Amino acid sequence: MTSTRVEVVASWSWRAVTAPTPDRTRLPRALRPFGRRDYRLLASSMLFSLFATGVWLVAIVWQVIELGGGPTQLSLVAAAGSAGLLLSVLAGGVAADRLPRRRVLVAAEALHIAAAAVAATLALTGTLALWHLAVAAFLLGTADAFYYPSASAILPSLLPADELLAANGVEGTLRPVAMQAAGPAVAGLVVGALLPAAGLLAAAIGFCLALPPLLAMRRTPVVDRPRQDAEGGRTSVLADVREGFAYLLRTGWLFATLAFSSLYVLVVIGPIEVLLPFAVRDQTGGGPSDHALVLGAFGIGSAVGSIATSSIRLPRRYLTVMILAWGVGGVPLAFIGLTNLLWVIFVIAFVVGVTGAGAMVIWGTLLQRRVPPHLLGRVSSLDFFVSLALMPVSMALAGPIGEGVGIPLTFLLTGTVPVLLAVAAVVGWRLDRDELAHPLDTARPAAPADRLDDAGAVGAP
Repeated sequence: MTSTRVEVVASWSWRAVTAPTPDRTRLPRALRPFGRRDYRLLASSMLFSLFATGVWLVAIVWQVIELGGGPTQLSLVAAAGSAGLLLSVLAGGVAADRLPRRRVLVAAEALHIAAAAVAATLALTGTLALWHLAVAAFLLGTADAFYYPSASAILPSLLPADELLAANGVEGTLRPVAMQAAGPAVAGLVVGALLPAAGLLAAAIGFCLALPPLLAMRRTPVVDRPRQDAEGGRTSVLADVREGFAYLLRTGWLFATLAFSSLYVLVVIGPIEVLLPFAVRDQTGGGPSDHALVLGAFGIGSAVGSIATSSIRLPRRYLTVMILAWGVGGVPLAFIGLTNLLWVIFVIAFVVGVTGAGAMVIWGTLLQRRVPPHLLGRVSSLDFFVSLALMPVSMALAGPIGEGVGIPLTFLLTGTVPVLLAVAAVVGWRLDRDELAHPLDTARPAAPADRLDDAGAVGAP
């Protein structure tokens, strides 16, 4: 009897996995990737992981404050997370190109769980210190360094080219909804009603929920076998990193965009991450729930921007639109330090979320469409490395600068300097010529491989 039941279940499971793919052309453009099983699993895992990150980001702010810290101490903890990402991201890119990407995602999620769980345990037992939070933030940054290059590089193996914009739109929607809206909202309620330690525990639980969908995915490939050196051996990790850097330096559109984004991060990220909670507290009299509402507004705006971008065709002037969306779209940040009304900061966060998310959807698609598959993991990691190289500096400087010159002047510079950077990037590197010479809206879709193996390469389509 037991054997018969096992056979029935196995037969049903096999039919469910191998059933004909539904006609995705009948779905709205933004939803077509969900016609594929492994993409659904990846998206659900990412949803829980981003939710947990959103809980963590709010809980850690108020945990630092509960321990007696201020802007400078929060800067140090936030900088530790950025340093973990920065120091590990090149290795994460090599891993994404050398190893099965699903395995890398599983290992990264396990590190997420361990770091958050230890921090929550220390907080709940009353033994947590600021340096513990810095170490936990560093480990979470390290996990992200391995997670995101593989998550980006795995998509072309799961989806055809004409669904990549939609998939990046889905991620761009999940990120604000889960990390910047739902996660912070839950954290605000939990921290406000209980303690910051309860928020850290909620983050650890969220990371735990992200692991099972990754384990349920089919095995994923190494895109091509590791390159061989002149004596037939495996190339070194350093050689792989050099190959990625060489591609970056000789590819004009990629170099220009990353040069712009590194300076953009220096000017923008630190004030948003470090000074915004204090602007809410000191200018509007708000607390954890109000801070969460502002982050939620940013998240809602990002979701709107992502859905709108993924529901249309890739713009013909995709590089110009992307750069200007970042640069000009950040102008409202200049007004954060000039208001004592929470709803004004709410609106500013929404607008900046719309423009920034639209640009990110285009950027992720450009990497997947224009970068060779065997370099995609390393280039994705270089995207993080180059564009985020100045993030620890931005985090570390934001607190002292905000205390020294004041929050209003700091945010005024935050909103205006990126406009100049965007114009310089578009004009200086002639991005208008590059995008017209390399149109993507008419590119022929390519179907993903159907059979994948952890030990081998993807078969030719």
